[in-house]
Amino acid sequence: MVSWVTSAFVGFARACAVVIVVLSVPAVWAAAVALGIWWGAANPWSWVAPLVLVCGGTLALSRPVCRAVRFLVARWTATVVPAGYRQAEPVVRMSTGFWWNGFSYERTRRDALLDQRWRIRWNDPANWRDLRFTVLAPFTTGVVSAVPPAGVAAAVLGFSQPTPVARLIGVAGSLVAVASAPYAWRSVRPVAVRFLGPSRAMALADRVDELTAQRADTTVAQAAEIRRIERDLHDGAQARLVALGLSLATAEKLMATDPDQAKALMREARVGATASLTELRELVRGINPPVLNERGLVDAVRAFALDSPLEATVSAGPELRLDPPVESAVYFGIAELLTNAVKHAHADRARITLVRDESGLVVAVEDDGGGGAVERAGGGLAGLRRRLAVFDGTLEITSPAGGPTQVRMMVPCASL
Repeated sequence: MVSWVTSAFVGFARACAVVIVVLSVPAVWAAAVALGIWWGAANPWSWVAPLVLVCGGTLALSRPVCRAVRFLVARWTATVVPAGYRQAEPVVRMSTGFWWNGFSYERTRRDALLDQRWRIRWNDPANWRDLRFTVLAPFTTGVVSAVPPAGVAAAVLGFSQPTPVARLIGVAGSLVAVASAPYAWRSVRPVAVRFLGPSRAMALADRVDELTAQRADTTVAQAAEIRRIERDLHDGAQARLVALGLSLATAEKLMATDPDQAKALMREARVGATASLTELRELVRGINPPVLNERGLVDAVRAFALDSPLEATVSAGPELRLDPPVESAVYFGIAELLTNAVKHAHADRARITLVRDESGLVVAVEDDGGGGAVERAGGGLAGLRRRLAVFDGTLEITSPAGGPTQVRMMVPCASL
């Protein structure tokens, strides 16, 4: 009984919230009709002001109403309905002095921003989708969500009258309000998903943009990695190998005239060869750790945790042998998080969990540091997000001030 009463009160409050948000636009329509009636039908221009009020009010309220509905759906049902609005490109000043906003050239930055805002506003399909939802929502979820408040209003009016019929109406209104309150507000979720979600064309366009950005990030990362390898080879192993060749050539010339000096040069060459081999192994280890290739992701993570100054524990489920690119991305992601925990959060302990379920590989990393981790453009966390995005992976960071920091990485099964 207590649970039912709580559910009824919560449902009634949510239904009222939905009604207030969704019926705000019909309230503007009603105000426009009242204005037209007040102005008088005999006036031939009495329809102008109501029409302007209806059109302007609907357009002005469409985006705030849809944002409020998305917020309520996400807050109550944990269902995220993506907005899908087009993002404005940076306004750039050209060498001619004009400003380019992605559509046209303008004389001032203010004019460029204003022109860009209006062009995006009118050309963005998401705005017309919001307008469609604003018009349809009052007749769908608005009507359903209005049942509990209407029942309460009927009950108040019925019990305020002494007649038996009025009291019967009051009892019926009370029953309707109590019975529908826990469920009436739930209609907002399917309506929002159906009419506020991006269309297939919009989803495909967003996916193309995302893949284009990922390809650019991957190209830049590969170029940077190639430059690093070339630099390491040029400054380290290559220089040692050149010196080794010179030593061997000198030893060959001295072999007949000064055997002892030739033997000394041979010993130096052997030491140089050993050092070159060590540098090459370190270089290869930076590209992909040998333990990752030989023993898999879990053992590689455990080996890294043992070498870490943190007191790290690793727990993993069975059968976690994945494709090499995915293992490499997850491994270096965990390494990045543990390094941040030591360097920035000053943590002492960390816990790493690797689980593979029906949705994909889920990796959770938690430390007891000071928290406050923020994802910055060009930073390590942003790079980690881009690395996972190549495999349609996601990164969730929870790091309140004072800690602890919890990071969750997920790579879908389709990528494994």
